[in-house]
Amino acid sequence: MLTRILSLILFSTIAVSAADAPSLPPMRMTPAEIASLPLDNNQIGSSGVTGVHTKILYGDPSKAGFYSILLYVGPRTTIQAHSHRDNRMATVVSGEWHFGYGDHFDANSLKTLPAGSVYSEPAGTDHFAQTTNDAVIVQICGFGPTDTHYFDPANDPQSHR
Repeated sequence: MLTRILSLILFSTIAVSAADAPSLPPMRMTPAEIASLPLDNNQIGSSGVTGVHTKILYGDPSKAGFYSILLYVGPRTTIQAHSHRDNRMATVVSGEWHFGYGDHFDANSLKTLPAGSVYSEPAGTDHFAQTTNDAVIVQICGFGPTDTHYFDPANDPQSHR
């Protein structure tokens, strides 16, 4: 069921943007094939938080054009307020994702998004998220290049490495 929802969101996003972008090649991947993809070490398109990893399903988020990534977020992870330069659409594939909009983390503003939920990350709009006791997988699509800017630079995990 989740695979069907994920496919519908992915193909809907592609169809809406087809007039402005080059054609995509045919692609089919089973869950086992997706699991065999390497984790993206540079985490482009993600928060950069330790314990958060990405797998690129299609494209290159650091370059111009359509991309799709899977975001893997471990249990008990908090991601502080940040934004991306590109418009993005996301689907919660597994787990329970707690997501909110604003320029600082606010637990009272989180909305619980179970598997199958969708949400947007409008370009330049600060957002934040949290997991509880379970890991979460989120599929994100956008048009690169993408980046990550923390509202408060002190919260940027990249500045602490």
